Amino acid sequence: MNNQPYRRRFLQSTIAVASGIATTSLAQFPRTNASKTTQFKPDGYFTLDRRKGHWWLITPAGIPFFTLGLNHIDPASLRYPENIELWQNKYDGSTIKWIKESVAPNLKRWGFNTAGWVQEVTVKQWQHSRPFTVDEYRALNMPYCHLLPFTESHQWEKHTVHYDFQSADWKDWCDYVARSHCAELSTDPNLIGYFYSDCPTWVHSREANEWRGAIFDPDQLNTEAGRKKLRELARVYYQTIHDAIRRHDKHHLLLGDRYEANSLLPMEVIEEALPFVDVLSFQDFRDPVTHLKYWHKKTGKPVLLADAAGLRVKEKGGFKPNNGAWYSKTLRGLFTNPGCIGFHLCGAYQRNKARRRGLLDELENPDLEQVNQMTSANEEILRQMEDIL
Repeated sequence: MNNQPYRRRFLQSTIAVASGIATTSLAQFPRTNASKTTQFKPDGYFTLDRRKGHWWLITPAGIPFFTLGLNHIDPASLRYPENIELWQNKYDGSTIKWIKESVAPNLKRWGFNTAGWVQEVTVKQWQHSRPFTVDEYRALNMPYCHLLPFTESHQWEKHTVHYDFQSADWKDWCDYVARSHCAELSTDPNLIGYFYSDCPTWVHSREANEWRGAIFDPDQLNTEAGRKKLRELARVYYQTIHDAIRRHDKHHLLLGDRYEANSLLPMEVIEEALPFVDVLSFQDFRDPVTHLKYWHKKTGKPVLLADAAGLRVKEKGGFKPNNGAWYSKTLRGLFTNPGCIGFHLCGAYQRNKARRRGLLDELENPDLEQVNQMTSANEEILRQMEDIL
């Protein structure tokens, strides 16, 4: 089958989102206001709506949008001694040029319509790389999500102590994070929304950060008083973050924490988050189709698979390929979930020696076996979106 017409429409839709220009399809999809989000002023920005029994992201042009994202897009893997000449000679040492000439064209060529979360593993169990700047996002010129670093309670991070969410310092910190990031991004129509912590350790920990324990002692869940205490803690956490963002950005969606779907996740945390976020976001490397169906049915909230891949993260050895067949099967399963608004692949864009996998190697050769399967799967979803349009 010739997929070029679908790819052309996909590119036209992406251009319309980036430029804020309405397409001819806009008149077919007036806003229904069926969903009230946390946004004070959603017009002209990505929002949410439920249409024909299905939750969708809605583009600034008013068109239903299923986010097909790739995560972890960092140029540092082009700066190893063995390949830095590529970085210097081909891209003139410029991240902007690399984004325009490599990242954006490849994402579109592969059928991805979103940069899901650009930060990348640098050293295992250390903090991720920096996010894109506002100018780098502008160079990308396509939809993206951005993580706000309110807390470093990631299940993979081993250095940072927990913050006291009930302290005045926490409120001051949240306001600083919001004004330092959101003030620059608040008027960008390509920004879908903001994530918070990646896999926060609300009531679990991992071997690397066992020294600090969970944010909240899971043993306290055995008593009513303990569960009430968790509710109070979660409420102040989500409300403080919500209020800080909304002081500086009244337009964009709040995508919340990126929960680990395979660790204990108390309903007390979820229920306190619900009034202050627009989407429930998850990481899941085991059974995302089942888990996202559960959480949508349980809460009625739109859900996003914010990070997943069909492989064992802890598997030892050298470089590992992505799993195109798993991606294709998972994407099809997620698309049938009336609450699911998208899937962001834990790629990465270009492999490095910490993550050990990527759709490109360090010399920019694509993993064609996996990439071709992912491209076909993305185009299948785009065809189905054409039927909806």
